[in-house]
Amino acid sequence: MILRSRPSGFRLFFIFRGSVLSQITGVLLVNIALATLVTWTHGDIYNHKITLTAIPFTLIGLPLAIFLGFRNTAAYDRYCEGRKLWGEIVLQNRNFARQCLTLVEHAGPLTPEAGLGDVRVRMIVRTIAFSHALRHLLRDTDAVSELKPLLVPQEWQKISTVSNIPDYLMHQMGRDLRLCMDEKRLDGCLAAAIDMSMSSITAAAAACERIKSTPIPFSYTLMLHRTAYLYCFLLPFGLVDTIGFMTPFVVGIVAYTFFGLDALGDEIEEPFGHSPNDLALDAICRGIEINLRDAIGDKHDLKPLLPVNYCLM
Repeated sequence: MILRSRPSGFRLFFIFRGSVLSQITGVLLVNIALATLVTWTHGDIYNHKITLTAIPFTLIGLPLAIFLGFRNTAAYDRYCEGRKLWGEIVLQNRNFARQCLTLVEHAGPLTPEAGLGDVRVRMIVRTIAFSHALRHLLRDTDAVSELKPLLVPQEWQKISTVSNIPDYLMHQMGRDLRLCMDEKRLDGCLAAAIDMSMSSITAAAAACERIKSTPIPFSYTLMLHRTAYLYCFLLPFGLVDTIGFMTPFVVGIVAYTFFGLDALGDEIEEPFGHSPNDLALDAICRGIEINLRDAIGDKHDLKPLLPVNYCLM
C-alpha cells in the first residue's frame, strides 16, 4: 500500500513509486514508436495509404472508457471489501481477547509466564496465529515456520498436514471453548458470546477467501484488453492526417490512460498480493499481534511497521 502525501505541480510527472507506468512501459513505448513511424510515413504502408478518420475512434473511445471505468470500479470494490474485512478481523480479535480475559474464570491471575498452558493465553495467541495464517493463505506463502512459536507442539506438527490452516486453528478454538465449559469456567450464555466473535472472524476470513478465489470474469477482462490494444495501436492512422507531427504525443497520452487503467484494474482486482498498491497485510497482522500481546501483558519488542520508500507491506 502506497502511503504518501499528494504531490503537486511538476512533481506529479516524476513519481514512479506506486505508479503503473513500470508495468506498461514496454507496450507504451511500442505504441509511441508505431505512432512515430506512422507520422514519418504519413500512414503509407508499401505505398498503400491506410485511410482512417477520427470518427470510429470517437465512437469506440467513449464506450471503451466507460467499460474500463466500470471494471476499475468493480476492482476497487473488491479492494475496499478486502480492507473492510480485515478491519472486521481486527475488531473481532480485540473483542475476542477481551472476552477471554474477562469472562473465562481461572484459579489464578493471568501471567505471561504461564504461557500457552493457560487456556486464556493459548486462545488469544492462537488468534494471532490465525491472522498470520490467513495472510499466508491469501498470498499463497508458507506459514508453518512463522506459526511455530505461537502454537503448542501438537498443533504446530498438525498444521503441515492441513490444507486450510486458519480453519484448523478455529476448530482448535472451538475445542478450547468446549473445554472451558466442561471445566465450569464458562457458562453457556457467555460461551455463546465468545463463539459469536469466533464466528465473525471465520466469516470475515471466508469472505477474503471468496475474493481471492473469484476474480472478475476472464472473458470480460479479455475483451477490454483486446479493445484497448486495438484502439491504441490503430489510433495513429486516424490522427496523422489531422494533427500531423503531434500524433505520437497525443497517442502517448491516450495510450497511457487506457493501458494504465487496464493495468490498474488488474493490480487492485487481487488486493491480497505483494504489489505496492495491494493491502498492507503485514502491517495489519503486526498491529493485531501487538494489540493482543499487550492485552495478555506479554513483554515484547514489536513495533508497528512503517512505510519503506512510501510502501507499506
